[in-house]
Order: sequence, then C-alpha cells, then structure tokens
Amino acid sequence: MVAVDIQGRAHLSGAWRSKLTGATGPLVGLLLLCLFLTFTTDAFLSLRNGLNILDQITVLGIMAVGMTFVILIGGIDLSVGSVLALSMMVMGWTANTAGLPLGAGIALGLLASAVIGLIVGLVITLFRVPAFIATLAMMSAARGVANMITDGQQIVGFPDWFMMLAIDRHFGVLTATVFLMLAVALIAWLFLHFRSEGRMLYAVGGNPEVARLAGMNVQLVTILVYVLSAILAGLAGIVLAARLDSAQPSSGFGYELDTIAAVVIGGTSLSGGTGGIGGTLIGVLIIGVLRNGLNLLNVSPFLQQVVIGIVIVLAVGAETIRRRRAA
Repeated sequence: MVAVDIQGRAHLSGAWRSKLTGATGPLVGLLLLCLFLTFTTDAFLSLRNGLNILDQITVLGIMAVGMTFVILIGGIDLSVGSVLALSMMVMGWTANTAGLPLGAGIALGLLASAVIGLIVGLVITLFRVPAFIATLAMMSAARGVANMITDGQQIVGFPDWFMMLAIDRHFGVLTATVFLMLAVALIAWLFLHFRSEGRMLYAVGGNPEVARLAGMNVQLVTILVYVLSAILAGLAGIVLAARLDSAQPSSGFGYELDTIAAVVIGGTSLSGGTGGIGGTLIGVLIIGVLRNGLNLLNVSPFLQQVVIGIVIVLAVGAETIRRRRAA
C-alpha cells in the first residue's frame, strides 16, 4: 500500500508540474497569431473586435471546461453537441409550449442534461463500454430526442431579459454570458488546484489502477465527470439560445469536435492525467481568434476548417514531442 501511495504522490507531483508548463506553448502560439493578424488586418486590434471574440467563444468556452475534466480522466465525450441541442429544446418547450416560467425551463434543461451524463457514465463504468462508443451512441440518441420534442421545428421568442443576457454589456464591456463563462472557468480552475477531488482527476487519468489501489472510487469519479460535462453542455445550450433568441434542434452540430480541439490545443493530453483549465481557455481563444481573423481576411469557411485541422495536428504533435523530451 505504501508503494501505491508513493506512485500516486509521484504522479500528482508530475501533474502539478505539467499544469505550470503545459500551457506555455499554446500561449506563445496565441500571441504569435494575434501579432500576425494585427499586421495583416485593419480591424483585428480593436476593443470592439476583442469583445466580439469573447462573445463568440462563450458557448465553446463553457463546453470546453467540461470536456477538460473528461479528457483529464482519459475519457472522451462526443455527445456534448447533441446534449446542447436537447437542453435548448427542453427549455424552449417548457417555457413556450407548456407555459411554465423560463426559469423552470432552464432548470429542466439542465436536469435533462444531467440525466444524459448519468446514463453515459453508468454505461461506461457498469457495462464497460468504451467512452468513444457510449458517447457516440448518445450523440445520436440525444439528437433524436431533441428533434422529437417539436418534430424538428425551432422554438422562437423568449422574454427580453433572457435575450439581453447575451447583448447588454455591463460596465460597457462584458455581457452576462461572458461573465458566466469566466465564472465557470474560475470555479473549475480553483477546483482542480485546491481541492483533493480535483487532484483525483489527474490520478485517475494518469493510472486508474493505481488510483483505485490508493483508495479512490474511480467509477464514481468517472460518472460524476460525465454528469458535469453534460450539465455544462446543457448550460452552453441555454447561453446559445439567449444569443439566438431561439431554440433549434439542429444546434450544436460539430461542436464536439471544436470542444475537443480547444482542449487538445490547450495542452491537455488525450491519454489523460495532464493539462488544465488555463490551457483550455487559451485553446478556446486560439480557435476564436483564428476564426475571427480568417473571417477578417475573407478566407472561405471551407478553407477555415482545413486550417483549424492543421492547427490541431500541429498542437498534438508539439505536445507529443514535449512529453517525449520530458520523459
């Protein structure tokens, strides 16, 4: 038991070092990208454009926090885009069709998301289904339920106060949705840094068997992480509904790929055990700045997907090289 504890402590120590150094490369990349766009476009380096980028990354940023937790334990979640759509539709149907207060609709949307995460977590832990397969199946199922709620029709029109959450700039700077994204990221960062439960995620991702022998309930940790990921995906759906002033069952297509890309670009290893929220936020900003800059440069949306794909490959390759050198 002592040997197990020593291994666990050694792994956690390595995880802390990786949190300090893993985001350095992405940060340098973000600064270089901003420098390039500053000289190649006229509108990039302006307060208005910067605030627009923050508004545009709120949905991705909230989802990426949950995905960071999933990838830290060595998992993957392909269902977040569909959960986003399901949460939107549950909220919209509850408020606009059932006639309940919008607050109740938001609560039920988040509850539905949590149930999806719970089902995924149980399938992975109790039935030993690989996370890729379990979340791929749920991606299809949740999307189907989202379409069934209104037979594929969108729900339009919410109270003005709800739409203003994504429009009204408090102190003339940030919207409530941006504040929400920053609050979610801050709470997650504090959890990973200062709570023993947060450090468990690194241990489970680094070596689940060692974590189990050290007394950690690996199954419970896994279930709770998938529940949290789904809740944050649902919250992102509510934020998107505020931005669009509508709920659409087709929302969220491809968001799971962008979310995983942001986490990986931010330095979190797909094999689990290393990474953090700081790097993820940088990864989210890289994707947001890259898309904004490519739009300012009038680059085709199809070519933008190619560019982002290349960036993901380069980020993963750089992270792999760094880990080999560290070893």
